[in-house]
Amino acid sequence: MKKVVISIFILAVIAVTTNAQTRSLFNGKDLTGWHVDVPEMDTNSAARNPFIVRNGLLVSLGTPNGHLITDSVFENYRLHAEYRFAGTPGNCGVLLHASTPRALYKMFPKSIEAQMMHENAGDFWCIVEDITVPGMEKRRGPKAEWGITEGKQRRILNLTDGSEKPVGEWNTMVMECFKDSIKIWVNGTFVNLGYNCTASKGQIAVQAEGSEVEFRKLELTPITQLSK
Repeated sequence: MKKVVISIFILAVIAVTTNAQTRSLFNGKDLTGWHVDVPEMDTNSAARNPFIVRNGLLVSLGTPNGHLITDSVFENYRLHAEYRFAGTPGNCGVLLHASTPRALYKMFPKSIEAQMMHENAGDFWCIVEDITVPGMEKRRGPKAEWGITEGKQRRILNLTDGSEKPVGEWNTMVMECFKDSIKIWVNGTFVNLGYNCTASKGQIAVQAEGSEVEFRKLELTPITQLSK
């Protein structure tokens, strides 16, 4: 009986420890732990901050364009995001392994984007970083056009269509970053896997890219391998 009690206690400790590793990147109250990079705000004193907290949600208002970036750098993690388009669906994304600000088009930080654009969730976009996927030419286009800077073929299509929920409903995107690999699921469906990424750590950024998007969860958990 004593051994059983001890075993149950050990399992409970393991469960608590595991859960304690998960942290929310958003506290539900303000933007503590994040900073804003919106080029228009540099020169236009009337420009609004496109990132706000509303009813406990992190909201990207969509314009002016820019990014909300974590102060901290992360590596080897699972990022669980829950989001929805608050009105007309359009474009947004989460940038992984973000580093040098405004590295592309004087707007986008160096990173790999996990696309959230309506009906394209799970695509990769290479932003002055690169990544490899199976079936690269089919999903990225002719090899001669590949690149990571302006005018190059930076988009890598995801593996499936129809993974997103109807507009207005909450979507879940899970992004796992481990060493030089990134794996993505949308609403439980596996949609992308990349490897040989040119970055393995960095900040995390949320985009303001034209459409209003609400986030109710951004949770990060350390991992020691990719999920299968």
